[in-house]
Amino acid sequence: QVQLVESGGGLVQAGGSLRLSCAGSGRTFGGYTMGWFRQAPGKERDLLATITWSAGTTYYADSVKGRFTISRDRAKITVYLQMNSLKPEDTAVYYCAAARSYRGSFAEGGYDYWGQGTQVTVSS
Repeated sequence: QVQLVESGGGLVQAGGSLRLSCAGSGRTFGGYTMGWFRQAPGKERDLLATITWSAGTTYYADSVKGRFTISRDRAKITVYLQMNSLKPEDTAVYYCAAARSYRGSFAEGGYDYWGQGTQVTVSS
């Protein structure tokens, strides 16, 4: 059974940093693309960043480019999202997910496995 478990969320002041982790289990993720999403109250779930498991190729949404960094540790089967210069509008539940298809990884519907989410709250 594949599981993705996020951690590292919490309350931080504007301008601060957090690092989210997503620990995978139940399979290896060779050939997968891992993604981070977020969903604010009353809004759709948005794709933030992706990384291919094998090559480490990354993609960032414009909203987080230059502030967030996605990385992975293949030995630990863990994906990270380093978030810097946080703003109140970054407040949301953050999810990690795994997609079998790289082409499918640019849309929420292309993901096969999801974590339960972790809350990030940025105070002004």
